[in-house]
Amino acid sequence: MFAHPLSRRLLSAAPSKHLRSVVTRVAVLNSTPTSLNSPPPQNDQLSSEPVTHFGFQTVKESLKATRVAEVFSSVASSYDTMNDVMSFGIHRLWKDHFVRSLNPGRRPGGRPMSILDVAGGTGDIAFRMLDHSEKANGDRGTTVLCADINADMLREGEKRAIQNGYDSNRISFCLENAETLDSIPDNSIDLYTISFGIRNVTRIPMALRSAHRVLKPGGVFACLEFSKVSPAFLDAIYQQYSFSVIPLMGQLVAGDRDSYQYLVESIKRFPSQSEYARMIRDAGLVNVGKGYEELTFGVASIWKGVKPLE
Repeated sequence: MFAHPLSRRLLSAAPSKHLRSVVTRVAVLNSTPTSLNSPPPQNDQLSSEPVTHFGFQTVKESLKATRVAEVFSSVASSYDTMNDVMSFGIHRLWKDHFVRSLNPGRRPGGRPMSILDVAGGTGDIAFRMLDHSEKANGDRGTTVLCADINADMLREGEKRAIQNGYDSNRISFCLENAETLDSIPDNSIDLYTISFGIRNVTRIPMALRSAHRVLKPGGVFACLEFSKVSPAFLDAIYQQYSFSVIPLMGQLVAGDRDSYQYLVESIKRFPSQSEYARMIRDAGLVNVGKGYEELTFGVASIWKGVKPLE
């Protein structure tokens, strides 16, 4: 496992050894928070700086990470509930399939894998990776580093790791920006995963280039994300559910309509399956097969890419 420099800001006053490596690289997390339900900036406020989307709003690029951080701070303790609401509970089956398709763990005669799970603060994918590597491949040497831009999500992951008895030598957590991954060395990762996180990144091409940088030659990039539903009549039903039911359920279940409204808008704005596969290719990765596998009529998809051997 590679080492990380000490953080200038710890995730908790007395972090456990699970959080022995914490990196604070994201200046926007220290900026003044913006309310989720504040009105979108006016055009004259945006003219001097590059802009992006936050759901259906147009915001300065420098503000998006802060506002996304607010969303996930508000849902950190109810993250599984949020995903249950967003996916009818099917996200658990998708994640299990995602991990099985990657088959993490030491291969016969090989060394353990080094896995980076980006936007994986709660450990949801990381725990599955460790369980699979041990149970399916007899491997207790593979390690997972969970990187997330949100300290509240990382705290939730650390808490779950301790509660479920995961070895702190096999899983660790760090505060990182997917666009830069400043603390991760070049050519150091066997498997890079990101699950339901890429659509929240401000500059997706930049994050994909960082994924390419940190992967070893022959290393695998894998992304699980909500996507475009087909055929059209199912998409119409899904859109009605997304915009009419999910925000209401967010209010009823979590007392947080605004965060759930942003999440369904972010799904709507995300590129199509083929467009995102092209973005992965543009970052220098080679698509696996046609580049993606659709799940449940395209409600979610898995994209995979391989870093070419040098």
